[in-house]
Amino acid sequence: MSREPATGGTAPSTQSIAPYTQSIDGCLEAAIDKHGLAPTELGRWLDPLAPALAALQVDYRSRQLPHLRIAEETADVTAAQAALARLSEGAETIVFFGIGGSSLGGQTLAQLGGWNIPGMADAAQRRRPRTRFYDNLDPVTLQSALGAFDLAATRFVVTSKSGSTPETLVQALAALAAAKDAGLAARLPALFLGITEPAAPGKANGLRTLLEAHAIPILDHHPGIGGRYSVFTNVGLLPAMARGLDALAVRAGGRDVIAALMAATSPREFAPALGAAVVVGMARERGVRAQVMMPYSDRLGRLGHWFVQLWAESLGKNGRGTAPIAALGPADQHSQLQLFMDGPREYLLNVVRAPTAGLGPRISSPLARAAGLDYLAGRAAGDLVAAQAAAVPEALQRAGRPVRVFDLAGLDERSVGALMMHFMLETILAARLMGVDPFDQPAVELAKAIARERVAAL
Repeated sequence: MSREPATGGTAPSTQSIAPYTQSIDGCLEAAIDKHGLAPTELGRWLDPLAPALAALQVDYRSRQLPHLRIAEETADVTAAQAALARLSEGAETIVFFGIGGSSLGGQTLAQLGGWNIPGMADAAQRRRPRTRFYDNLDPVTLQSALGAFDLAATRFVVTSKSGSTPETLVQALAALAAAKDAGLAARLPALFLGITEPAAPGKANGLRTLLEAHAIPILDHHPGIGGRYSVFTNVGLLPAMARGLDALAVRAGGRDVIAALMAATSPREFAPALGAAVVVGMARERGVRAQVMMPYSDRLGRLGHWFVQLWAESLGKNGRGTAPIAALGPADQHSQLQLFMDGPREYLLNVVRAPTAGLGPRISSPLARAAGLDYLAGRAAGDLVAAQAAAVPEALQRAGRPVRVFDLAGLDERSVGALMMHFMLETILAARLMGVDPFDQPAVELAKAIARERVAAL
């Protein structure tokens, strides 16, 4: 890998793609002195991304990497909408079974819905079935849930790309057995929906075989897009639609980032490339070993967990990678921030901000003064959150701690879609700098094999 000084000029420290802005000011020498990257150091990691950027552009034109084209498709959204409409008939609850990439992206998008967001009719939201996600296999939780649900009014969406994920198959088998025990065997095709890869010669797919044996409808999982990158496929968009969100708006955000990719003539003009260079550069030049994702909104809470899997599973290979950490503001100001600001200099914080000023309950002036909080008198709850989201990056910089800031244009499908596409491309580009394959997970496959052996030996 080249480590020669930069030759392409100074990269802008703030870059905007319509739905969001990224600022790396807080990671640079000018802001945090010796703890930040000097321009030549940033260039050592940014300029070598030119071939990787060009390769992504070639992949887009040649359609070699479906991740870059998925946001342009519509037919699969239409099919998913139709399947969801059928599944929702007479339903009170829709349960999503899946683990890791088969769940986290959908959860991230689904969190945007159901919070009385502007433009979402309250009455329509109340008529929509509730959504529940069971991504972690816990025997007590699973048994309790199946015993508590009104199974006749509950629907199950089972997602596994390979169709062989044992945790998800256990959930599906348990739910099928519970429905049969409840006398609902004849209704299974109306109660269940599967998402898994198309049938392929010589390739076993236990989930597809199971569902087809019960005449249960199946949506095809995109065979070329793995779980942690699948948020723009029906895997992520079906849960979003179940919460009343606009799947095509999510994809529009993804297209905004792809358009910026195709317009860029160098890595210095592309926000995900700049992000990848900063994160890898801070790791190699300053010993930063962990990257914290800290959004300031409950509706972005699952974003951090989605990012953790994306970053860890894509880059943690061959002794390379940095540790991703999920946090949430303002709550984690009262738990983890002390470590990030005054512990080892091993953390880079990503603060994600959405407009909150003026939102929420307005604080009574007399009550605020009685509580000794004169500065909050007449203010909205969102004013405090906005002030904290601005104060924490400033405090981190004063402490010489690296911080990157993302400002969303709004807390909506397009902005979140753009942000998620940013992180997917940033991860792919970071992998190129680290010399690892961003799409495999060999260590995970080994653990699965050992688990199978142990269960068989019981």
